[in-house]
Amino acid sequence: MLLPELYTRTLLDNRRALLGWAIGTTVVGAMYAGFYPQVSEGGMAATVENYPEAMREALRLNDMGSAAGYLGSTVFGLLLPLLMMAYGVTFGARAIAGDEESGYLDLLLAHPISRTRLALQRFAGLVTGAVATATLVLLAMLAIRPGADLESIGVAEFAAQCAHLALLGITFGALAIGLGAALGKRGQVLAITVAVGVLAYIAGTLAGMIGADWLKYLSPFHYYIGGEPLRHGMQWGDAAVLLAAAAVSIGLGFLRFNRRDLRS
Repeated sequence: MLLPELYTRTLLDNRRALLGWAIGTTVVGAMYAGFYPQVSEGGMAATVENYPEAMREALRLNDMGSAAGYLGSTVFGLLLPLLMMAYGVTFGARAIAGDEESGYLDLLLAHPISRTRLALQRFAGLVTGAVATATLVLLAMLAIRPGADLESIGVAEFAAQCAHLALLGITFGALAIGLGAALGKRGQVLAITVAVGVLAYIAGTLAGMIGADWLKYLSPFHYYIGGEPLRHGMQWGDAAVLLAAAAVSIGLGFLRFNRRDLRS
């Protein structure tokens, strides 16, 4: 089996799941983004002012009256990153560990292909899904932008935020694939990655409320949205951190994958 064929097969085998995640994530994002005119005119920003200052800062609620503030605290601050994390975790856990448990991995490795190259093709499929989902979200945001009063956010800023969204999914997907390659047990991979994701979200959003602001620098969510791409555009340093985290997860996982005995 040639490498392009394996990559294509990865996409074909997961086409329904990929389409479901991409369309579902886009619909959720567009629907809640479309609520901004009602939120800005309905006094929600004034209501938020009654919240404790620490809570408003942690949940990015200080500027709910602006388009960037609303989207940054709800759509891109909560809903879409959690959905993208879930995509990366589920796809990544299935990519290697799922194949190994089903016995499909043995069939694939019967072809003249190394374990590392096989795993990289699976990872390429995950990356394609994350980029496709983020691209659909971007197109949806641009489509509703005039009607939802979101024109204060530029096209470049929307593109930057969606690029960070894709990187977040790739980071958690890389962790899941790396763990799957190292452990070979899908259930364990899901449990560990979900636990890491929950702790990372708490650290990235609520660390300041408990007086441990330094914890946010350990969280991928901080590098995803801490630089506020919806206001300031692409944050190249934060993007580099997410890419580095993904590379480390993949590298360590594949190193173990090449050395251990596969389950039969």
